[in-house]
Amino acid sequence: MDLAQYEARLEARESALASLCIHAGEEPNEWRALATPIVLASAFSFDDADHAAGAFRGDNDAFIYGRWGNPTVEALEAKLAALEKAEAACATASGMAAISGTLLSLCESGAHIVAPRSMYGESARLLRERLPRLGIETTFVDDPTPEAYASAARETTRVFYIESPSNPTLSVADIPAIVREARSRSIVTIADNTFATPFCQTPLDLGVDLVVHSMTKAIGGHGDAIGGVVCGSDELVARARDTIVKGLGGVMSPLVAYLVARGVVTFALRQRRACSTAARLARVMSEHPKIERVHHPSLAREPAAHMHAFGSLLSFELKGPDALQKGRAVLEGVELITHAVSLGDARSLLSHPATTTHASMPEDERRRANIGDGLLRLSVGLESASDLERDLLAAL
Repeated sequence: MDLAQYEARLEARESALASLCIHAGEEPNEWRALATPIVLASAFSFDDADHAAGAFRGDNDAFIYGRWGNPTVEALEAKLAALEKAEAACATASGMAAISGTLLSLCESGAHIVAPRSMYGESARLLRERLPRLGIETTFVDDPTPEAYASAARETTRVFYIESPSNPTLSVADIPAIVREARSRSIVTIADNTFATPFCQTPLDLGVDLVVHSMTKAIGGHGDAIGGVVCGSDELVARARDTIVKGLGGVMSPLVAYLVARGVVTFALRQRRACSTAARLARVMSEHPKIERVHHPSLAREPAAHMHAFGSLLSFELKGPDALQKGRAVLEGVELITHAVSLGDARSLLSHPATTTHASMPEDERRRANIGDGLLRLSVGLESASDLERDLLAAL
C-alpha cells in the first residue's frame, strides 16, 4: 500500500468516527450545558427509602456513591463503548487498574493465563511477579501465533491475553485466529488496544471478549490525565466493574473523566494526523544506513487485514555493537522531539525501552522479547511531519 492509498484509508476512518467522538455519551442535562458537567460529589441523595433500597437492588439507575458511579464518568464510558462497539464500558483510575482488575475478575487461585512475551513492561511484571503470589500463573509465548497460544493452553487456562501491536516491537498478532483457538477451549480473550486505539482496530468486532486501554495515551491525547477503561459485554464489564471499582477502589475522578472526554472529541482528527506522519517516518527511516530495522505495521509485506490503520507508534534499532551508546546519543540529539516515556501525546515522544519502560524485565526475558539495547520507541505526535523528519535525521 503506497502512502497515497493509505491517506485515503485514514480519511475514511476519520470520517467513520468523527461524529461518534463528538456526540456519543453527550446526553442532555438539566442545565442544557453543551459540555458534560463535572459532577464533584462523593454521594447522592434519594427521594425516599424505597428509592434508596431500589438503587441498591439495582431496580433503578439512581447514583449512590462516587466509587460506584458518577454522571461525568458515565458519559465518558458511553463514548468509549461507542468507539469500541461494546455493550458497556467501565472507566478506571489507570490503564493498569483496568488490566489488573479485569484479570482478577476472571482468574482465581490455580488459574492460568497465556500472554505474549513482548508486551508493556508493567503488564509483564503483573503476570510474572504479582499474580503468582495469588496462585495465578502465566505462560509467555515468544511468538504470539495462534499455534503458540494453543500449545501453551492448559485445562486451567482462563485467559488468552493479547497485546497487538505489541509494546515496544509493534508486532501484530492474528487476533481472529487466536480468538478461534480460545473459543474452542471456552477461554476468555482480553486485548490491550492501547497502541492501536479504536481508530486502528476494533478487537470486539474480531471476536475478542474484553478490550482494555490506558486512556492516558492517545484517547485522552494531551498528556494531562491518567485513566483506563475496560470494554465488552454487559456481563463481563459488570464483573470487572465490581472487582476494579467497587472492590479495589480503582475509581476514576470526575475531573479526569471530563479531561479525557474532552480529548476524545478530537480523537479521530488527531489519530489521522499522527498515523499519517508515522507511516511517512517509518518509510524514511527504514532506508537510513545507521538503522538496522524499523518496526511499524505498515512496513509488513502483507499488512494486517484486520487493522483499519497502522498506528502512531514505531520503533527502530540502531546498527553496531555500541548500539546502547548510539541510542543515548540520538535521545540527546533530538531537539523538537521530547525525550519522555508514555505515548499518544500531542507531542512526539522518544524513549529507550531497555532502560526505562522495560527495565523491570530480566535481561534474558527482554532479549527473548526482541527488546535490544539499541531499540528506540517513537510516539508520533501532531507536529509537522517535515520538522520531525529533519529532527530525527539530524540526531542520527
